[in-house]
Amino acid sequence: MELQYYMLCLATTILVAISATYGVKFLKKRNYLLGFEWLIVTFSATNALVFFLLDIKGAYSISYFCDAFSRGFGIPLVAVAGLMAVTHAFRPTVLADLAIFALAAAGGVVLVACDAVAPVKPYFYVATWSAFSIYFGYFAKRLLSAGQGGQALGIVVALVAAQAIAVIYDFFPIPGDHEHMMFYTLAELTWAYLCAQTYYAYCALERAEQPTLADYERQQFA
Repeated sequence: MELQYYMLCLATTILVAISATYGVKFLKKRNYLLGFEWLIVTFSATNALVFFLLDIKGAYSISYFCDAFSRGFGIPLVAVAGLMAVTHAFRPTVLADLAIFALAAAGGVVLVACDAVAPVKPYFYVATWSAFSIYFGYFAKRLLSAGQGGQALGIVVALVAAQAIAVIYDFFPIPGDHEHMMFYTLAELTWAYLCAQTYYAYCALERAEQPTLADYERQQFA
């Protein structure tokens, strides 16, 4: 049990470091949707680590809300909108960014605070994440078409791993993992990989599609 506990704390620390690093990198690229969503993951993981180490209930509550936000809306809605900057030349205004986050936050509040949705939450999480996986598959296809086969493979690995994590907890629990330590360790390492791989794939497609995006934007504002 102690080894599992230490592995969980290490995995959480890795998620904090990686999501923060690539969240800041996305902010430097002026992609506020992906940047702040990755930092929300950082905030969630930081509070989870505080709970694991100090057993502070308030930290658990914060992490629980942020996790519901990211699983239900942050990744499927906010991150997809952020990725559309390189797949569809979608560059929303700051006001639009705020509106997207506000909509996602409202959805997160409903998921956490509304008892009526509790019976359907597991299915909702899987459905929204599956929708994200479909888009992620399209993202991989765009990378492959742009000659970025290595990055496309990296995205497919992230897609499969993250989709597996999305269905394991509620529908296929790991045998013997009664306190879910093994699951959370795998989940946090998977999310850390997703955060990093998404950044590098985003940059690769951005470089490959630069002329196309520029032409598209000129047509839009002509």
